Amino acid sequence: MPSPRSSRGGRPEFLSLSQRGPGAPESPSRRREPAAAPLPEEDCMKLNPSFVGIALSSLLAIDLWASKRLGVCAGEGSAWGSARPLMKVIEVSGHGIPWLLGTCYGLCHTDSSAAREVLLNLLFALLLDLVMVAVVKGLVKRPRPTHNKMDMFVTISVDKYSFPSGHATRAALVCRFVLRHLVLAVPLRVLVVLWALIVSISRVMLGRHNMTDVLFGLLLGYALYGVVEHCWLSPATAPALFALWSR
Repeated sequence: MPSPRSSRGGRPEFLSLSQRGPGAPESPSRRREPAAAPLPEEDCMKLNPSFVGIALSSLLAIDLWASKRLGVCAGEGSAWGSARPLMKVIEVSGHGIPWLLGTCYGLCHTDSSAAREVLLNLLFALLLDLVMVAVVKGLVKRPRPTHNKMDMFVTISVDKYSFPSGHATRAALVCRFVLRHLVLAVPLRVLVVLWALIVSISRVMLGRHNMTDVLFGLLLGYALYGVVEHCWLSPATAPALFALWSR
């Protein structure tokens, strides 16, 4: 209770709480809680995600969900497990080693200068494909789907990563190359396109890749063909190289 004091007229006056000395206790009602420390910037970003972040996260979730549903040949016990051996044959048809060996064999046994030029540029395209896919995989380092079985045909260190699909990249690149530089009847041209599509789809069905891996691989292979055309090798631009293979 406030203590009285004498006034000039003899009437007691009371000291208010605001007039107390510095050592007087403060009223609980006047105590204030300390101000909360601001949240770190990264926490604020998590609490207030951008529209782009939400959209990308949603697309990634859909990609993972749909890829798992479409992995019907990922194992012997999968929905289409009996078709897995056929899918693995298709997998080998799009692998880089058979294409490299076949191209080198053709270069060594052809006597046509025109065929040698086409095959030499196909070899350049295949090597460019291997390098670009390996670089992107090493940079992105996206793991393969969890339902994938690591029983792939001849792999190297970067093949443990999923993005992009090397088979899809190669299929798109070879498809454009063959349609542009080989004279084929219409049914054969249709078969080449179907082969590229089946190889790409089989990557998801086997559980090797997610759908975005395959889609980006197709786009990358399509673009790499433009690089090959721009850097086309000929006896005029690379005489030493053609002299080497003509021996």
